[in-house]
Parts: sequence; structure tokens; C-alpha cells
Amino acid sequence: MLGNYVYHEVFKKTIIGFGTLFNNIQLRRVNAGQTEVMKVPLAYGPAEKFLARLRQTPDPTQHKIQITLPRISFEMDTISYDADRKVAPTQSIKVKNTSAQDGISTAFMPVPYNLGFTLSVISKNQDDALQIVEQILPYFQPSYNFTVELVPVIGETKDIIVNLDSVTFEDDYEGDLDQRRALIYTFKFTAKTYIYGPVREPAIIRKTQVDSYTSMDTVNAPRVQRYTVQPDPLTAGPEDNFGFDEMLSEFTDIKKWDPTIGADEDI
Repeated sequence: MLGNYVYHEVFKKTIIGFGTLFNNIQLRRVNAGQTEVMKVPLAYGPAEKFLARLRQTPDPTQHKIQITLPRISFEMDTISYDADRKVAPTQSIKVKNTSAQDGISTAFMPVPYNLGFTLSVISKNQDDALQIVEQILPYFQPSYNFTVELVPVIGETKDIIVNLDSVTFEDDYEGDLDQRRALIYTFKFTAKTYIYGPVREPAIIRKTQVDSYTSMDTVNAPRVQRYTVQPDPLTAGPEDNFGFDEMLSEFTDIKKWDPTIGADEDI
């Protein structure tokens, strides 16, 4: 069972969707009566990476500046199973798919997983940081939803719930007086996503057969009737207009089912 290749890019889509939530945050400053509007840069990666760049002495031949602040960074740091959202694993999703052999695609119900995210707001002054924080907090009460098409082949679109778990503040100002100051606001989020298994294209059932016996003991009791139903025509698809052929067969001879050979035998 393991080893069948399946990759729906669910984690990747969830990460991109999460980052897009913070992709248009602005910063405004008023200088000499003029309002300056700046889009806050967003990047994937730990805050420590940008703090290390901030503390480095810039090389004039390569970088004229150390790093532009304020800045927002985020990263996925945990993956955990969510038992509270689990549904019966035997349930399945069936959809019409014109590219499938028999026009149907099916997949089992997804497995719920939680992705933990850490989002950091790095700024050199408090006012810039608070402008960013106040553009984030009002939307999480304490959750926010965004929609992602997780498995396009079966048209499976889900609302991903993002919970804001905590907010912490740190003033990174250590060492000599000439060291640059960095205000860091850290947000912890949990995104509730779903992981899907392989999408299959099962064959359509084109014949149904029901046998009737004289008692509940189907091993020793003789079979007396067989009811058969099949579509007319046999090549009909799920979207075709078709009827049914029904046939009832009577068995006058006494037969029983032999489980050792998988066939009927005369008694």
C-alpha cells in the first residue's frame, strides 16, 4: 500500500495561502505634511535569519545597507494530527470527471492535520510595529478563514481555519549603545488543513445479482431464485439516458454453494 506516489501539494498550498494573508500590509508615515506609504516586505524564514543580517556589518562593495525595517517573516514549524476533526475513514468522495475512463473519480475522506506557523514583525521603532500589529489583530477573533482548492482533479475546495494562539513582544537591544535596536512581535498561528490520499478512477458497476435461498443458511440451503439487473445499453455511462434490463431466474434443481471451490454443485 505504501509507495503509491501521491502529491497534491496540500502543505505547499496551505503555506502559500497563509503567507498571502499578510502580503499587503502597509506602513504610513507623515513627513512635512506629506504621507509616505510603504508596503511592508514579507519573506519566508525564521526571524533569527533576518536578525543575523541586521547585526552584520554591511559590505560596501556588495550591500549598501544591512536590512530594511520593518519586515515580516513567517515559517511553518509544527505538524500535528487533529483527532477532533476526524471522520469515518470508510466514507469517500465521488465526483464526475470527464477525463476518467468511466467518467468518475473517487477518493477517501481526508485526514485532518494542523500546521503551526510563527509570524514575526521586526521593526526599529514602536510606532511602525504597532501599525503592523493593528492591521493583523482585528481579523482574528480568534480565527480567520481562507479558501484553498486542495485537490483540483476532484474539485475539492476547503475553508482553512487559521487560529491566532498567542502574541508576544521582545525588545532586542543588548550590547553597546551603537548597536541597532530591533522590536520583535511574534504571533503563533495554527492552520487546520486536510491531507488527501490517492484519487482513483474505479470501474462502473454494470451488473447486479441477488440470489434467494430457502433459509438464512446459504451454505447448505438450496438456492431458488436469482434476480439480475443491468443497464440498457451495457455501454451506458453515468451521464447517459439509459434503462434497465431485469431478469428473474428460477432454480428447480437443488443446488448449494460450495465455499471450497467457489461454484455451485449438485447435491
